[in-house]
Amino acid sequence: MEASEEARMLSHNCQDEEGSSKTKKGGFITIPFILANEAFERVASFGLTPNMIVYLMNDYKMSVTKAQNLIYFWNTANNFTPFIGAILADSLLGRFLAIAIGSIFSLLGMLILWLTTIIPQAKPPACNTSSSICPSPTTGQYTILILAFVLVAIGGGGTRPCSQVFGADQINQGEDNPKNKNHLEIFLNWYYMFSCLSIIVALTVIVYIQDHLGWMIGFGVPVVLMFLATLFFFLAAPFYVIVKGNRNMLVGLVQVVVAAFRNRKMDMNYQGLDAQYFQGNNSTISTPSDKLRFLNKACIIQDPDGDITTNGIARNPWKLCRVEDVEGLKTFIRVIPIWSAGIMISINTSGSPFAVLLTRTMDRHIGHKFEIPAASFGTFMIVVIAIWIPLYYRVILPLASKIYGKPVTVDVKTRMGIGLFCSFMSILASGMVESIRRQRAIDEGFENDPEAVIHMSALWTLPHSIFGGIAEALFLIGQTEFFFSELPKNMLSIAGSIFGLSGTFGSLMASFILNLVNGVTKSNGKEGWIADNVNKAHYDYYYYLLAGLNLLNIVYYVYCSSAYGPTKREVMGKEVLDKDTNEESPLLMNI
Repeated sequence: MEASEEARMLSHNCQDEEGSSKTKKGGFITIPFILANEAFERVASFGLTPNMIVYLMNDYKMSVTKAQNLIYFWNTANNFTPFIGAILADSLLGRFLAIAIGSIFSLLGMLILWLTTIIPQAKPPACNTSSSICPSPTTGQYTILILAFVLVAIGGGGTRPCSQVFGADQINQGEDNPKNKNHLEIFLNWYYMFSCLSIIVALTVIVYIQDHLGWMIGFGVPVVLMFLATLFFFLAAPFYVIVKGNRNMLVGLVQVVVAAFRNRKMDMNYQGLDAQYFQGNNSTISTPSDKLRFLNKACIIQDPDGDITTNGIARNPWKLCRVEDVEGLKTFIRVIPIWSAGIMISINTSGSPFAVLLTRTMDRHIGHKFEIPAASFGTFMIVVIAIWIPLYYRVILPLASKIYGKPVTVDVKTRMGIGLFCSFMSILASGMVESIRRQRAIDEGFENDPEAVIHMSALWTLPHSIFGGIAEALFLIGQTEFFFSELPKNMLSIAGSIFGLSGTFGSLMASFILNLVNGVTKSNGKEGWIADNVNKAHYDYYYYLLAGLNLLNIVYYVYCSSAYGPTKREVMGKEVLDKDTNEESPLLMNI
């Protein structure tokens, strides 16, 4: 896939929606406002999550299990709402309205969360030092907290799936404009640069403010940033190209399932070679394949006069669908098993709040004065991703090609498999480091003092970040290329949406594993693997359990990859690099 493939796909989608309308709105004058909205929103939202487990345990007096479960469900909502938001934006609201509503909801959620830091009645009172009794949150206090989380999640569901494509709407000047493709590439480069920088700022600056200036200012800064994000977006409202919501491809997939079910009694053998298939207008596929043959019933014309209008449109799309939609659903079903293997990576990353608790007990100083906030160690993984991608495509592959005297590449499914192995190594490294950290804490006499800082550098957690960063770079970008290669062009918006669903299922499964482990290991009055006192708990055992599940997931992926067979590019003999012998990932230009 060419380096500009993503720009070409975005341009294709914009042209499909925008048609041949000529407008003087849009252009690069609107891009700074869209980028500002994206950057400020990401800094604000990502700045809230790293330290959240500390806030819930210290200020809301929650146990580590209860706090982590709440964060899991928040992450589930954060990953699922963009999927719903993309559907609503494409089919009903339009992207402008989705971003506008999402920005307002995010602002309200962050404002409520900030108010919990300044209104004493919004959270439990301080613990009684004489009796060591800590009051639990009331139902009302829980409701306020969860309301804030829900509003932030809904807001992200409106902004995140739409911001990039909304920017492409402004740049797209029509299919005949030769500068269109280049302008989109420029925009995408800036978009991803701002996205990466925003996350780094959130994990460093915002976290540092929370650690050193307290929650009131630490949660107040994201409120100000989200207000600026909303303000900047609305300032350019008169200049935006606004594309109205139209038919969403996901609806077409559902229609195929419904039509196939309604036509389930159709005798396929009777139809035989005489079957007439509905192609629709501008269809590129004339006949369906024999794979998942029962779905072909959705596109067989039974009554030409009654099923199709004079304009060539199906009278009832819930009973007769295009061949292209049927084949799109078949492809979608085939890629789901390979996509599902990535859920394990989401389970691994969902445990990052545990890493914050453990890293807080380690020596985080660089030099004598500067101390890295525990929640900022996630930045190292972002840096590894940013370094690995150009290193792989600009150095490793060209060097290997020069050594072997021919173009060298690694096929996309192999890259994803290596990424899953690196994810396994990341969790294994976490378990090994935690075993050493726990034993060191006990040896130094801190078994009953979970807040004590031991004589062990927190930089020992870097192998986790290195393997984790390489895993995400290889698997997630490989998965992107896999979708771009295998799915039809009109399904790329769905491909982008299901990425978030990996995080949704990952958070739910991580919560299930956590509760199962806690229930089993805490029986008979024992200290469970997951406990508030990290020096008495066995987080290392928990990590080893995840490592074992990662190994099983690798076996599952190898089976799914083998069952899937060769990709379209392998069949066409295009796995080798293009003329310059160095094909780029569709996301490479954006890092």
